[in-house]
Amino acid sequence: MSPDSERVTEFEQHSRVVLEESVARIDGHVRSRLNQARQSAVAEAAARRPTFWRPFTFVPTAGALAAALLVTMALWHRQPHLELPVTEGAHSTVEDLDLLADSEGLDLMEGGDNSFYEWAVDQADAPGETDG
Repeated sequence: MSPDSERVTEFEQHSRVVLEESVARIDGHVRSRLNQARQSAVAEAAARRPTFWRPFTFVPTAGALAAALLVTMALWHRQPHLELPVTEGAHSTVEDLDLLADSEGLDLMEGGDNSFYEWAVDQADAPGETDG
C-alpha cells in the first residue's frame, strides 16, 4: 500500500466509487462538452489579469501597513508626563507636607486658635477678593 492510499478514509473511497459510476453513465458527447468547458475555464483562470488590476493588488497590503504605521506613530510620540504628581497644580501640596512634617507647626495647629485657620481657608476659597 502506498502512503496516499493509507490516508484515504472510507468516506472518500465511497465518494470516489459513486463519482466514477456517475461518470460512466454519461454518454460520450456530454462528457466531451464538459471536458471542453472545464479546459476553457482553466485556461481563462490561468490567463493574466488585465493591467488595470495590477495597481489594486497591493491596496489591502498598503492599507494594513498604513494602519500599523498610524498606530505606531500614535503610541511612539506620546509625550511623557514631566511633572511629579505632588507638584501638579499649586504648590500648596508641598507646603502642606512641610507643615505636617514640622512637629512644632503641628503642635501650634492642635493647641492654637482654630478660628484663624477657618478664616484663612475662607480667604483662600473666596474668588476675586484682594487685600487692599
